Amino acid sequence: MDGGWAGVALTLAVLGLYEAVLVLPRQRLAPAPARHAGLREDWLGVVSAQPGSELLAVQTLRNSLMSATLLASTAALALMGTATLTAPSLHDGLASPGPRLVLELVLLALLSASLVATLMAVRFYNHAGFVVGMPVASPARVRWADVGVRYVRRAGVLYGVGLRQLVLVVPVIAALLAPAAGPVAAALVVAVLVALDRFGDDAAPG
Repeated sequence: MDGGWAGVALTLAVLGLYEAVLVLPRQRLAPAPARHAGLREDWLGVVSAQPGSELLAVQTLRNSLMSATLLASTAALALMGTATLTAPSLHDGLASPGPRLVLELVLLALLSASLVATLMAVRFYNHAGFVVGMPVASPARVRWADVGVRYVRRAGVLYGVGLRQLVLVVPVIAALLAPAAGPVAAALVVAVLVALDRFGDDAAPG
């Protein structure tokens, strides 16, 4: 295995290991995403118990919706730019696959995953806004309360997934520029993400 393939393999191995650990059941590496999901559920439960909080709840969700929309726009622009710039090399690389082709495909996959996840987050935030905009004591609000909780939770989880995929683009780009820099960048990015995932572990209840 030459240096190019070695750099690509190590870069993808680090990123793949991080993603694999995140989906392990009952893992303790990243309690923050799960606790943030619980925070959003508790928030909706509190505002649903306070008459007159509808406007505040809608405004809060609107802020989240705008953030997800901005992230989706960023992912879409990055995806279109990457597809345009890599189209010639992708076409040539299919005839003789190399490490650059693998990285370009991974880059497109990460940006596509980020775009889809954030668009779905926008969708769920939008639907949740209709639920929290109903008068708190209305029968319709009570009937849709559980759906609102699920939508708020899903929107937050999807937003986090989209943001994470966008961040993981950094080491892939580093490996494209210099294969040897890929593993270093991957290790640094994963270390930062792990630290952020563990942030608030002692402050938040289990």
